[in-house]
Amino acid sequence: MKWSKAKWQTLKAWIKTASKRKLAVITVPSLFLIVVLWSISGALLAPGTDPVSARLAEWGRNHYLSSLVSALENAQYSVDKPKVGGTLDPNSSKILAQDAMSVAKKIPTLVKPSLQGEGDLKTVYKVKGIPAIQVGYLRPDKLHTSYLAGIAIMNSSLLRYVQHPGFSEPGHLAQLGLSDQLAGPDLQGLVATFNSAFKVKDSLGGYYQNHVTIKPLVSGKASLVIYADGHMDIGSWGSEVKMTPDVSSVRQNLSMLIDNGVITPNLNVSVLKNWGFTVKNAHFVWRSGIGIDANGNIIYVAGNSLSVQSLADLLHTAGAVRAMELDINQYWISYMWYPAPTATHPTLNPIKLVPFTRLANRYLSPGSRDFFAVYVR
Repeated sequence: MKWSKAKWQTLKAWIKTASKRKLAVITVPSLFLIVVLWSISGALLAPGTDPVSARLAEWGRNHYLSSLVSALENAQYSVDKPKVGGTLDPNSSKILAQDAMSVAKKIPTLVKPSLQGEGDLKTVYKVKGIPAIQVGYLRPDKLHTSYLAGIAIMNSSLLRYVQHPGFSEPGHLAQLGLSDQLAGPDLQGLVATFNSAFKVKDSLGGYYQNHVTIKPLVSGKASLVIYADGHMDIGSWGSEVKMTPDVSSVRQNLSMLIDNGVITPNLNVSVLKNWGFTVKNAHFVWRSGIGIDANGNIIYVAGNSLSVQSLADLLHTAGAVRAMELDINQYWISYMWYPAPTATHPTLNPIKLVPFTRLANRYLSPGSRDFFAVYVR
């Protein structure tokens, strides 16, 4: 968080007044504490719906403490390891049994025998009678059988995609010419929204939007690219996806999970050049990822108790031929769709893909992180 000139002037005036009145002796340690507390207060009082714990973690990552924050998260993991074995809880069982417009083909399950309804692709949004969004649920692996991961498959021939910046990540809203929330015209034709990726400084990649480079793009890094006509592609930068005049935005994050239809080997090894200072790849935590299938449809996956390997396995079994990790941590993960307004529900009524922590309407108010909105073409 950058300090404005006005903030510095206010702090200097306070110190000068305190000194004159002999209310305190400003030593170097106390001055440092004042500056830190002032900075943290700015993070805690920022707009939006981010919880306090997330704001403090963000403040740390913004002030060169990324490795410390990740170390604390890794230590916390030893206390909060997910349950091994067991059966689905009642809420998860209800998710498998939930109604939808129609049920299409099944996604191959990763755990045998499969449960009733597991892997069924259910249509939750249609455009002109054609399925535009289908969702399905799978248990992520043979160990974590009491958890469900959610999968959303978006028909790109019917939908278009827009990336929105957050007010602090990456910031520069006026320069990018886009809002950090959805309101007014941005709500017209809205079908779904979902989270973006790591903070740009931690992503090992860059950020480009509307002819503005916030951070230089890195060759070889996993890249989510949106073009002027609204279609999305995912691939390794410089080879599968490149800069062209019709590129609208590029969001890079780490390395490819799946490329040319093949899952990248040794994904559970936490190599800094591929994954940076983050929660270890082999830890089973909330994760999200995105991929593209052979027909250009976009596949989003999210859930609790996922390692990088199981995230890749889910994307692959859902049909992704190229895929990348998005954000982790239950505070940042979100996918929700917006059923078409009806006489009984004339306003937007977002529905969560999985039971993530944040409110389903989080993108209808100022947001600190960038995100993606999905619209009818």
